[in-house]
Amino acid sequence: MKISYYPGCTLKTKAKDLDVYARLSAAALGIEMEEIENWQCCGAVYPMARDEIATKLSAVRALDYAKHHGGKLLTLCSACHNVIKRTNEDMRSDKDISSRANNYLALEEPYRGETQVLHYLELLRDVVGFDNIARKVVKPLNKKVGAYYGCLLLRPSGVMAFDDPENPHIIEDFIRAIGGTPVVYPFRNECCGAYVALKNAELPKKRSTMVLTSAKEKGAEEVITACPLCLYNLQANGEGILPVRYFTELLAEALGVKE
Repeated sequence: MKISYYPGCTLKTKAKDLDVYARLSAAALGIEMEEIENWQCCGAVYPMARDEIATKLSAVRALDYAKHHGGKLLTLCSACHNVIKRTNEDMRSDKDISSRANNYLALEEPYRGETQVLHYLELLRDVVGFDNIARKVVKPLNKKVGAYYGCLLLRPSGVMAFDDPENPHIIEDFIRAIGGTPVVYPFRNECCGAYVALKNAELPKKRSTMVLTSAKEKGAEEVITACPLCLYNLQANGEGILPVRYFTELLAEALGVKE
């Protein structure tokens, strides 16, 4: 199976592990992640102003490309996924935003939100299937692992439709599939502090420590995430309470393809 893939900027620099292990694992599962041509930064943060069109155009270009190359667009970074999926919904349901974006881009045919945006975890769950992944595991995890969702995969829940925003379980199901024991803890879907770290270093430190302490108290030996910014905050501000890694690294280990 081949699927169009939007990597995003950080996965080419600070978050290479998230990307590399995803590609290795996908290949082992029979999926070819085809990086889309001439992708540009999605903007990292979804613009809340309805008249802000220009910063959505790179996402629309990526979506339009995927429309003509299989109809699905795979994302991996939580921030990219949030921006692209919300922009896709704008193009599908908001006539003003859609018409203005299409006027800017002058596409051969207007883009109306036809592409299906899939996060890598959704691909594992809905396309590959966690049962199939479990059958391919050669090195079971055998660890107690806490899933850290953060904000962007789950919210706004009506648009993202990723999982139950208050009681998600997709990452816990993933952990079981690769032979680990998921640890459910109170702060797994609370904000780590996000970009506030640029202005106020104390708040991300407080919140990241809270998240990791919560996971450790429930028995977690490590925490996994899909978000480069969350990984940074938890590692830099989490007082070394627990190791924090990308979920793709654990998948690559379990499938026996980690380099």
